[in-house]
Amino acid sequence: MVGLGWTLISDIAPKGLGGLTGGLFNFCANLAGILTPLIIGFIVAASGNFFYALIYIGGAALLGVAAYVFILGDVKRIELSQ
Repeated sequence: MVGLGWTLISDIAPKGLGGLTGGLFNFCANLAGILTPLIIGFIVAASGNFFYALIYIGGAALLGVAAYVFILGDVKRIELSQ
């Protein structure tokens, strides 16, 4: 999904703000990369197996797909007034 995210950033970011929006996108992606192993570790420690951790990963993936499909809406460049 990261490739799709970068494509959307380049398509909808206001002119001159591609770096800022890309930085925010990377911040969120890296935050997820830090938190997900911690969450999975807690799930595995509590349950003793990876079953619920895999359920968590599947749910997170479905949430991401739902966000792209239902929340994103029309893809067009955001224009800022001066």
